[in-house]
Amino acid sequence: MAAKRNALIGLLLGAEEDWPRAFEQILGLVGPLKVGGETLEIPSERLRISPFDLTDPVRPGLVIDRLAYWYYHPREWLKKAALMNDTYLLNSPFTFQSMEKHSAYCAMLRLGMKIPKTVLVPYKNPVDNVRWAYTSAKYNDSFDLDKIADEVGYPMYMKPFDGGGWRGVSRIEDQDGLHKSYDESGEMLMHLQATVDYDKFARALSIGPETMVMDFRPEQPMHNRYAVSYDFLSPQAGWEAQTVSKVVNAFFGWEFNSAEMLIAGDEVHPIDYANACPDVAVTSLHYYFPWAITALVRWSVYALATNRPATVDLETRRYYEIADDDSLDYQAKMQGYRALADEHFDTENYWNWCDEHLSHLPEAVLEWVDSDGFDKILLDTVRSTYPAHEQEKFLAHFRGLVGLWVKDQKALSGGPSQTPHPEAAVTDPASQSVGSED
Repeated sequence: MAAKRNALIGLLLGAEEDWPRAFEQILGLVGPLKVGGETLEIPSERLRISPFDLTDPVRPGLVIDRLAYWYYHPREWLKKAALMNDTYLLNSPFTFQSMEKHSAYCAMLRLGMKIPKTVLVPYKNPVDNVRWAYTSAKYNDSFDLDKIADEVGYPMYMKPFDGGGWRGVSRIEDQDGLHKSYDESGEMLMHLQATVDYDKFARALSIGPETMVMDFRPEQPMHNRYAVSYDFLSPQAGWEAQTVSKVVNAFFGWEFNSAEMLIAGDEVHPIDYANACPDVAVTSLHYYFPWAITALVRWSVYALATNRPATVDLETRRYYEIADDDSLDYQAKMQGYRALADEHFDTENYWNWCDEHLSHLPEAVLEWVDSDGFDKILLDTVRSTYPAHEQEKFLAHFRGLVGLWVKDQKALSGGPSQTPHPEAAVTDPASQSVGSED
């Protein structure tokens, strides 16, 4: 049996300030917990970056990583912490370093999900390696980019195989646009991906067993991309969108990730689901921000308090056994994958544990979001994000959206509750799908 993990949450941060402050304050609302006959305090600490001996002790029992995806020194510290000290990582660099968007496309295609036609094309410019010229001359096949594009079909998207933050993504309408985007791709390795005629663009944010499916408008500026749209998906599409996000996370061992999907009626077409540092800024999530940070606190506390095993062991064969079962139709396979994902995230036990130990948290968070303490975070974030002449406008914008969340939570029957149990989405997926139509 594993030793009890240190009950300290480490925050490995980049330039973010809004959500860490919110996380720290919501964690403070958890209070001492009576778990297994002992009183448990769970503090947090912002981690520093410094030289480390590979045998140095690691104080945090769990680390939320927002930095190591691009900054290699803390990435290697995280690997050491996991291998030497059994530290629980959200997310593990072992999974995100090797399982980028390309791998996710391949795996979900293998499971039979409705991924648009996708082709990987070679680099426009050769990689910086002295051996490249010989390899290229001896082994590289020539190819007809225009012919590949015709097979994919216009319009299409060109985007990096590993992606991140909409870097290098372009919509291509014709042959001229194709060559312009390819020329500009330089040393980025690119996919060409077919587009889909869709009704809604959905983005799902998953944190452990919890998933919020949101109406997303990528053509809008960031502060207005998430629309508060009730009932914007059919029950089937809402369930499937939630399932796609849960399944891809369980398949790869990701615990804090967002997925994007194009929705046409009841058809769900996943297009992007590998985001090592998903967006949780209050200036973009606004209405959803209280849920997101509360879910992050809940899952972190649960993982520490229950000594959840820290592992990157993937059980992909269990998914493939379902995928290869010809007696199952698409819906039955998705239900099978969903069951495996719920097992991976210990979903039923998680919600039962939260009901027993954290039932006070939703009401406490609601009171805090409706207080001057939260408004101070919002005010400071707006002042640090927008120029002075726009601050009043954006402050009113975000206060209005957060105020709508407070009003909605107070109006919910049965008292304040920020997130229905996942089973609620089976009959009413849009109950977790909300953003402002202004």
